[in-house]
Amino acid sequence: MSTTPARILVVDDQAVNVRLLKSALQKEGLLVIPAYSGQQALDLVEQAPPELILLDVMMPEMDGLEVCGRLQADGRYKNIPVIFFTGRSSKEGRLAGLRAGAVDYITKPIDLDETLARVRTQLRMVQMNREMLDLQRRLEESRHAASIGAITQGIAHNLNNLLGVVIGYLELIKAKPDCPDRVLANAEKLDHAVQRIVGIIRQLTTLVVKSRQPTSAVTLNEIIRKTLRRFAGLTPSACPVEVDNPHGDLNIHTHVEMFEDALCKILVNAYESYGEGHTGPRPINLSVTLRKSPRAEGRMVVLKVEDHGRGLDPQIRDHMFEPFISSKNTVGVGMGLTVARHCLRNLGGDLTLENRPGGGATATLIHPIDRRRRATPST
Repeated sequence: MSTTPARILVVDDQAVNVRLLKSALQKEGLLVIPAYSGQQALDLVEQAPPELILLDVMMPEMDGLEVCGRLQADGRYKNIPVIFFTGRSSKEGRLAGLRAGAVDYITKPIDLDETLARVRTQLRMVQMNREMLDLQRRLEESRHAASIGAITQGIAHNLNNLLGVVIGYLELIKAKPDCPDRVLANAEKLDHAVQRIVGIIRQLTTLVVKSRQPTSAVTLNEIIRKTLRRFAGLTPSACPVEVDNPHGDLNIHTHVEMFEDALCKILVNAYESYGEGHTGPRPINLSVTLRKSPRAEGRMVVLKVEDHGRGLDPQIRDHMFEPFISSKNTVGVGMGLTVARHCLRNLGGDLTLENRPGGGATATLIHPIDRRRRATPST
């Protein structure tokens, strides 16, 4: 099976040098594209980028250093390897070429054997780079496929269990239709199971949202107040959260529902970290600080949620943000952290979780104060 020959752009204002190199390279099975000026070289690259450029430094109007500099400044062409050749053999000349972005340097008069060896070396490196990029792409596809598989398997397991619960309570209702108290009790449990199914579907909807969400101005106090109210409705027993928020009146621009949902999931995770058999208090601390972003997007608000529970399970520590990963054996759990981090990253922030010195864990939620200045984040 034949392969497409590598395209080599040879640039020199001296036609004899171009013909010499073209003849030698074609004997190696390479496709040579000649150019006789810097501008012509740039035009040819624009039309069809080559795998490698052999470029003379000393040319009138636009020399090789300027040509290389322009290629380096263009993201589409900066990875095309450039080999300079010139009559200057000084160290300063070689350094100038390398600083301009060349990968190699050949001095005139041109030694064809040396030139062919350097060309073959650079083409091997180009091929290796392509193979690495292809491998990276395939690994990413494999990770994506594995993630989809994990989600699908988790969905099937959780929904099958919940549907079994729904069918079970329906059978109990049908078995005792003349007992209103039992029918009402079973109907309430049936409704709870259905709401769990609805919750899973809502979480999956959140996971697939990748577009930039509309934001509005809201104070930190308002977000925390509403989140604590939601949190109280999700926990079976009272669990007061101690809040330290010296920046309460500060406005941030966010998608309020997504931010509250992420923070609420972290608070529920902190509550559940104490374990099902825990009967004492479940202290949770929520503190707010500000920091400057290292990437110069402005200030960020940092919320730290600390608990004194069991800490991170070593068996799931490296996978805790994957869908349906959980240390609990109950039905319908394991997506809270996945959804929370996805929400925050979609809003331009992030979520980390680590063991707390002295016991328990600390979740750190980061969010830009004014997200209107940020570009749409990748997810």
